[in-house]
Amino acid sequence: MTTPQHDPQDLASGRQHPTPGYPAGTTGPQRDGDPTGPVPTDATAPVPAQTSTVAAPSTPRPRERRRYGDIAVASVLAALLASGGTFAAVELAGDDTSTQSSSAEQGAGEQASGDARGTTVSLTGEQDWASIAEAVTPSTVSISVAGMGGEGSGSGVVWDDQGHIVTNAHVVEGAQQVQVMVPGGRSYPADVVGSDPSSDLAVLQLETVPDDLTPIAVGDDSALGVGDPVMAVGNPLGLSGTVTTGIVSALDRPVTTQGSNGNPADPNAAVYTNAIQTSAAINPGNSGGALVNAAGELVGINSSIASLSSGATGQSGSIGIGFAIPSGKVQLIADQLIETGTATHAFLGVGLDDAQAEVDGAVLTGAAVTQVETGSPADGAGLQSGDLIVGIDDEQITSATALIGQVRERGAGDEARVAYIRDGERAEVTVTLTTRPDEEG
Repeated sequence: MTTPQHDPQDLASGRQHPTPGYPAGTTGPQRDGDPTGPVPTDATAPVPAQTSTVAAPSTPRPRERRRYGDIAVASVLAALLASGGTFAAVELAGDDTSTQSSSAEQGAGEQASGDARGTTVSLTGEQDWASIAEAVTPSTVSISVAGMGGEGSGSGVVWDDQGHIVTNAHVVEGAQQVQVMVPGGRSYPADVVGSDPSSDLAVLQLETVPDDLTPIAVGDDSALGVGDPVMAVGNPLGLSGTVTTGIVSALDRPVTTQGSNGNPADPNAAVYTNAIQTSAAINPGNSGGALVNAAGELVGINSSIASLSSGATGQSGSIGIGFAIPSGKVQLIADQLIETGTATHAFLGVGLDDAQAEVDGAVLTGAAVTQVETGSPADGAGLQSGDLIVGIDDEQITSATALIGQVRERGAGDEARVAYIRDGERAEVTVTLTTRPDEEG
């Protein structure tokens, strides 16, 4: 097996755990986990004696369809944040369900409940991608930003007919001016309504709302299966209205990227996503664009790519491994940003590390509890330091990163069944997640 080489602009080390750092020669934020320092969040990356927080949908969703698949050998990759040339380091965790990546383009999101939606394409037989593209492209936009750090570009989706656009937080990070180009070549200035770096999602508001704005139809990401056909729509390398097709390569792929403040000492900056992995070509500038199913419904927001690098020139672009934020999570965060300008995240209250335990002659890997915060949901449910968490709501947990990704799919007030190993015996408790303490009003 060939291990991807480091991009010369990537300072992250090729370790099993996320390594913070900035790409050489750039000012862009890393989107990778931090193995050191306290983490006041819900579930945290492999970090001894830390607590970590988690962002996720506030309303429980059916989770029957989840599939798993992961890369067993850790390798460091690089991802391009925007066509403006900002890079972020990315790492694939060597664990059954935990993969780490970096923001590759600029993400866009979902739609607020109750808003007028786009039409869904009805298909029978072979996929009619031409009809899907015709239906979806009016709901995708190109985003140009300018700020102290220079200029960049990305993609977005029309969220509602009120002029809200959903994109990735890293697309508009540090932006002093934002322009949104809708189909037809019309460009409008926009303001940032709210940005949530920990989920890498942001919402814009067009200053002038055109009458023919077409909101995207939102689908159910939980209905996806591995092998399902999908289409990515966005603005790669400034080429607006570009569509590419592929399949769902994996589901529930834990992806970790460095948070937007670029501070490796701040664990809350890390972005943990239980991502949809797709083979549809995603390139710099696609971030914030739509990933749609065969009915033309939004099932994810394209947010990052894995890139190989080679020699001094490096290679940054699609290698058939792209990641999207599931539509359910986008819905949760976007609705909060539109309503209040901020988003809250679920909190379990444990420090985590990767570990193994033997049960009935079999070795299980999971998220080892290294610390339980007093008064936290984990404490109230009776979880203890030394427990090995191996499942949540029937979803397999094989690493600390995988647990963080699962918790961040949920919201404050959600109940979750947590399966764990203690003293060689399997047990289960029900935990009611709360809001992260530092976000409580």
